[in-house]
Amino acid sequence: MIVVVQRVYEASVKVDGEIIGSIGNGLLVFLCVENRDTDDKVTYMSEKILNLRIFEDNNGKMSKSLQDINGDMLIISQFTLAGDCSKGRRPDFTEAAKPDAAKETYNKFIEDVSSKINGNTATGIFGADMKVSLINDGPVTMIIKR
Repeated sequence: MIVVVQRVYEASVKVDGEIIGSIGNGLLVFLCVENRDTDDKVTYMSEKILNLRIFEDNNGKMSKSLQDINGDMLIISQFTLAGDCSKGRRPDFTEAAKPDAAKETYNKFIEDVSSKINGNTATGIFGADMKVSLINDGPVTMIIKR
């Protein structure tokens, strides 16, 4: 599983010109499911992201988590994070999970986050052509692989 986490003031996702998900202060999460991902990885990753201390406290130190600030999360599926560009000019996506397995794991991740988050959860549509907008905060961007 590969995840890109961006701290945002706000973020939204459109499909066919219509906003289908939006959040206020929180995290924009791009999630890539790989072939060998398990339910244990879903739990690990959701808890890691919910409790990652990347929000500033009153002293300007990154010591607060999404849970601490009651922030929101926008979750977007993005299989292209598995693209291996180390050889040639065309990315190799062999490590990305097949669509059916990836969708199932993506939905489990959403369910897991939604059951634990103090704020709101919004999502894109798995496999859709999405237009994502955000106002980055910091910017703070983290890549988490497991």
